[in-house]
Amino acid sequence: MWSYTDKVLDHFHNPRNYGEMENPDATGEVGSMACGDALRLTLKIDKSNNKIIDAKFQTFGCGSAIASSSAMTEIIKGMTLDEAMKLTNAEISKFLGGLPPEKMHCSVMGKEALEAAIANYRGIKIEKEEEEGRLVCRCFGVTEDKIRKLALENNLHDVQDITNYTKAGGGCGACLQDIQDILNDVWKTKKAPVEAVSEKTPDKPKKLTTVQKVKLIEETLEKVIRPSLNQDGGDIDLVDIDGNKVYVKLRGMCSHCPSSSFTIKSFVETKLKEFVSNDIEVFPEEQTND
Repeated sequence: MWSYTDKVLDHFHNPRNYGEMENPDATGEVGSMACGDALRLTLKIDKSNNKIIDAKFQTFGCGSAIASSSAMTEIIKGMTLDEAMKLTNAEISKFLGGLPPEKMHCSVMGKEALEAAIANYRGIKIEKEEEEGRLVCRCFGVTEDKIRKLALENNLHDVQDITNYTKAGGGCGACLQDIQDILNDVWKTKKAPVEAVSEKTPDKPKKLTTVQKVKLIEETLEKVIRPSLNQDGGDIDLVDIDGNKVYVKLRGMCSHCPSSSFTIKSFVETKLKEFVSNDIEVFPEEQTND
């Protein structure tokens, strides 16, 4: 389990500025619930001086994601848009007394949402992440452009650093060597090849027997879904399978997270549909018909 500062825990349990905003002047949305994290940021802006007078957020993610979003909205209120654009993810982490290295991707998401909201206010079109460049990490939807940008902005030289800041490589691990090659190019270095991953992300066959379906569900939970939840201090157990209905139990941080129902439907179910069958439905264990 991660070691969190008192300030992180405070902003998780008592988030500031959480909720919807009526008629916002700017909106920024980043991430994807299918990849485990998503953030919607809305701003009220004084048009006479371009100062942020109010900010609200809605976050789907772990405790660090909620705390980082809460902290970011507190920091930017009263700033001009130009001042807010200079805010770094490192400053968000510092405001919270620091984040575990494995959770730095949460502060990155806050920074990206802020940039998207300001671009929205200024009428600048931001390309969706999947349109920004070659997809490197299939599990978490991370592109080569994003890896290069964060490596340069945060002086990241190791694959583990990229995983901490983006989650890339934290799932099936098939992209680890690709990430290393990108870092080698960014810093014009040559490091030893990353150890090959022994097990690849499961592929979805065209037709499945019952036994094949059960095995593929178990493999997807183990290789794709569990690593993502582990990144956020959570875990998952397979409780039962009844035809196309899959019953699971969330554990760890995920078990008492306010977004747990979204995690099951928008992340776990989405991934099982992608890798197993479009007919799959996922439910929490209390909905089993015992």
